[in-house]
This record gives sequence, C-alpha cells and structure tokens, in this order.
Amino acid sequence: MNDLILQLQDPNTQWVLFGTVLLGIASGVVGSFALLRKQSLIGDAMAHAALPGVCIAFLLYGTKSLFWFTVGAAISGFISTWLIHLIVNKSRIKEDSAIGLVLSVFFGLGIVLLTYIQNESTGNKSGLDDFIFGQAASLVRSDVMLISSISGILLIATMLFFKEFKLITFDKGFAKGLGIPVKWFDNLLILMIVLAVVIGLQAVGVVLMAAMLITPAIAARYWTDSLSLMIIIAGGIGAISGGLGTLISTTTAGLPTGPLIIVAATSIFLFSLVFAPKRGLLQAFIKHMKLRKRTAIEQFLLSLYDLTEKSRFGADFILEDVLNRRKIAPTLRKYVVKEVTNKGYATIENNQIVLTETGLAVAYDLTLEQRLYETYLMHELEFQGAVNNKEFHVDLLTEQEQEHLFKLMKLHERVPLLAPHSPRLKEKKVYI
Repeated sequence: MNDLILQLQDPNTQWVLFGTVLLGIASGVVGSFALLRKQSLIGDAMAHAALPGVCIAFLLYGTKSLFWFTVGAAISGFISTWLIHLIVNKSRIKEDSAIGLVLSVFFGLGIVLLTYIQNESTGNKSGLDDFIFGQAASLVRSDVMLISSISGILLIATMLFFKEFKLITFDKGFAKGLGIPVKWFDNLLILMIVLAVVIGLQAVGVVLMAAMLITPAIAARYWTDSLSLMIIIAGGIGAISGGLGTLISTTTAGLPTGPLIIVAATSIFLFSLVFAPKRGLLQAFIKHMKLRKRTAIEQFLLSLYDLTEKSRFGADFILEDVLNRRKIAPTLRKYVVKEVTNKGYATIENNQIVLTETGLAVAYDLTLEQRLYETYLMHELEFQGAVNNKEFHVDLLTEQEQEHLFKLMKLHERVPLLAPHSPRLKEKKVYI
C-alpha cells in the first residue's frame, strides 16, 4: 500500500493515470454507438489501419510527435473506412470480408514501414514499435494534454448531438423524414470513432484498441436498456479499467499497462455477463429454474385433473402413475410433490394422492386455459391479431371472441368438468 501511495505521488504516474482514465471514458462513450451501429469490426480495422499513418507521419516530420502521429493515424483510418465502404458498394464482397481485406493490407503496410524506419539510423530512437502493443508509461504531459483535449471534444460532441446520434443509430428512415442530415452525422460519428481509436494507440496499441473501444460498451449493455444510461455506465467502466490497469502496472514490475487495461475491462465484462440483474447468466439461470419448477407443478396438476375427471371425481390415484402421465424431470419430482402438498392442492396417504377443493379449482383453471389454447390453435385463422404471439390468455380476446372460442371448445368436447359440489361451479358456469 505504501508503494502505491509513493507511486501515485510521482508526476509521471499521475499523468499516465489521468490519460488512461480519460481514454477509457472516451472509448466507452464512443464505443457504445459503434456497438449499437454494429461497427465493432470497423473500429478494429481503423486501429490496424492507423499504423501506416503513424509511420508515414514519422517519415515526414522526422521525429516522434503524438500530435502528428494522431493526424497521420486519423487520415489513414479515414482512408481505410472509405475503402471498406467503396469495396462493399462497388463489388459483391460483403462488409466482413472487406474489413478483413483492408485491415490485413494496411497492417501489413504498417509493419513494412515500421521495419524500414527501424533499419534507419534514427529508427531505434523513434519508439514506433510501442504503437503495436501500446506503452502507456511513455506518455508525457503533452501527450496527456492532447488525449484530454480530444476526449473532451468527443464528450462535448456526444452531449450536443445525442438526439441525432440516437435517431440515426436506431431509425435512419425516421431521421431522414425529420430532415436530419443523416449522412453528415454518419460521417461525424465515424470521425469520432477514428479519433477515439487514434488517441489510444500509444497507451493500448493497434492490436488491443478495438477491445478498449467495444468491451466497456458490451459490459454496460448488460446493465440497462436506456441508451443514455448505457453511455454513462460504459464511460465509467472505461475509466475504471484504465485506472485499474495503470495502478496494477505501476505496482507490479514488468507488466505492460495496455494489456492490463484490457484485462481489467474484460474482467468487468465477465462480471456483468454473469451477475447483471436482467441479462446476466445467473439471472437467466434462476428464471429458467423457476420456469421449470412452475411448469413441472402445472404438468403434475394437469395430469392429476385428467385422471380425476375421467373417474368422475372422488377417486384417489397412485402417485407414480400421476408423475409418469406427463414428462416431469426426475430431479424435480420430489420438489413437485412437496410443493403440491404444502400449498394444500392435494393430500397423499399410503402413496395415494387426491386433489383437495383448492387443488381442484387450481387444476381446473389450468386445464381450461390449456384446452382453450389448444382450441385456439386449431382455429387460429379465426382470431387473427386478437392474441399476443408471445403468450396466450383468454383475457386478451374480446368478449365475442371468448364466447366463440368456448363454443368451439364445447363443439370439440374439450370443456373440462368441475366437481358438482365445488363452489367454483357457479363461477365457471359460463364455460360449461
């Protein structure tokens, strides 16, 4: 802990930490739009295509300058994006193939130029190889100021044009109908993605920059359905990843900052993937188990009602026969029997089971709903648009459609019977 405090007092560490946090915020915010617009691979192509721009900028300027490297990388990234769109629009090659083609060609050209520079007398002094995997420790005050300026511009542009970006991301046709210059905002968003990529090259590198752009946005997507909240969460995850990766690198000898930032972001993504309250795997598993248990109980009650109905009520049945009538997972059988008895739906004695008055009413409702649905499926064309495709329920039908459905069910002799002595008989008289 003392070592960490001492390191944080170092001005160079402070600049690096400040720069990586700002980079994480900008990457998370801009990456959210790239993710939702399905342009994740384009960000990867821009990152790899930036390397020849950096090398050419060094050859022209003659010395290392992050500003001119940023200019060169931005121009190279724009050219790669233009070539991708040109190939897709003017040929039969699909976008993913075009991205792979442009990415490999530009990155190969960058490696050739990098090798040429390093073979020159001043090549070893350039430090251009840091742009492949990143070297955040080499950031100085002027570099951080440049990253801060561009990050600030990206954040301000996002706030100013948030509504327009939201519209062109989800509904371009509607945006055009409102008179919004969609093409201009498309190009602006691509420019912002390019700038977010190029300012992170020195810290993270061309190989990992696409992950820095997309991973915080993917992690944020698991926590919310709101775009504005997603952008805030993605920026926060990017900031935490940048700061955490920098701190670990600072206190551990020999570990590079850029890859650690990506590892931190990926760790947050994995946590979101598992524990997010709505979309997390754990929540999905819990919902699945609840659905399995509920379905198993319903299947058991349906089976018990079928047998009770055939016997004209009053009889009891062997528990194993009821369990085998419909498919119930062996692991859930004990749970189903326990729940049915605990809720007072049935009584069991000497392995014989019989429905209670409460259980009879519940089983009747389930049976009625199931048979109504079966009848509806047989006459679905007569009820077009009346029922939600995702879930059937009688209440979703109009009164006339309900009456028609009950008549059809009676015609098919599918109306469930209710015990004459049950108080539910008067309530369900309309069905019989």
